[in-house]
Amino acid sequence: METTVSRRSSTIGFGALALAVDGAGVSTYERELIAAVSRRLPASAMLTASVQEAAIPALPDSVAAIAVPRNSGVVRALHAKAPTRAAGLFHGLDVDLPVSGPDATVATVHDLSVFDVPWAFSRFRATGERLLVRDALRRADELIAVSEFTAQRVHDLCGRTATVTHLAPAPWARPASDAEIDDARRRYGLPETFVLQVGTIEPRKRPHVVAEAARSVGVPFVVAGQGSTSVRAPESAIGLGYVPTDDLPALYGAATVVAYASVYEGFGLPPVEAMSCGAAVLASAVGALPEVVGDGAVLVPGVGLRDWTDALRDLVNDTDRRTELRTSAAVRAARLSWDRTAARTIDVYASLGFA
Repeated sequence: METTVSRRSSTIGFGALALAVDGAGVSTYERELIAAVSRRLPASAMLTASVQEAAIPALPDSVAAIAVPRNSGVVRALHAKAPTRAAGLFHGLDVDLPVSGPDATVATVHDLSVFDVPWAFSRFRATGERLLVRDALRRADELIAVSEFTAQRVHDLCGRTATVTHLAPAPWARPASDAEIDDARRRYGLPETFVLQVGTIEPRKRPHVVAEAARSVGVPFVVAGQGSTSVRAPESAIGLGYVPTDDLPALYGAATVVAYASVYEGFGLPPVEAMSCGAAVLASAVGALPEVVGDGAVLVPGVGLRDWTDALRDLVNDTDRRTELRTSAAVRAARLSWDRTAARTIDVYASLGFA
């Protein structure tokens, strides 16, 4: 019995139900953080991760999978809240914490969008997620935030301090070769000059602002990702649909400008990954984006059409500025690393008597 208790109390468990083999956003965080933490801890460390069955191949060999059936929405939330006795320290990588079981808990907060921009969600989802987030903010022994902006919003909401661990580009985010870019142009039928937006078409990303700005400047607007070929995409946009991750560096390299007219970002990983691929990025100066992209992107104050049109015209017509921007973007993105993120995360574990 003593051995069993000792093994459990020394095990670190990850809640990673959003993990997907080639997923983006929160999935990137879960995949890369688990891998980096497992590399930094000694081989004797006992690590587990609660994941959907299809995501098991995304885990390092040193991390034992606790598999649950494929799920989403309310079902995923119920799985995340289920009691667990599998770990002494449990780290909810997307806020959620089990209702009971671990000796200590850590929760990562990616953003507080359900509080700050509730109109971007259905009323049911916003209400449910606010309850889940408030529960984690109240019960977690330690909180992690992915940006200073999100840490400040956590403090504003509940008065607690969160340790900031910035995210980093995924390993695939690197400059493409000229041959790869030429191949992508041919396969996707890309114009010589175009503005690109990558990501799910959703209200807070404001693709219609970029589309109208591009129309005013006289350059094609290309969108890639979920919804990019649906009625939700701007009529004037060239929709590519789902694009494999392996093709993204070449798309970013082919684009004249990569645009992100978002109204809210808790971190802003897609712009950073575009910067790491050598893109000239134009983004909204909202949320964490000024903190994250620094001088590696041109920032537009908000999502006003006039400001976006002026900024886009300047960047499209200034080859030297784009070259300069790509250089500073590479330097800025290189400062971010998953190894550093893992080291700061392990420091949080150590403060609770683990690692």
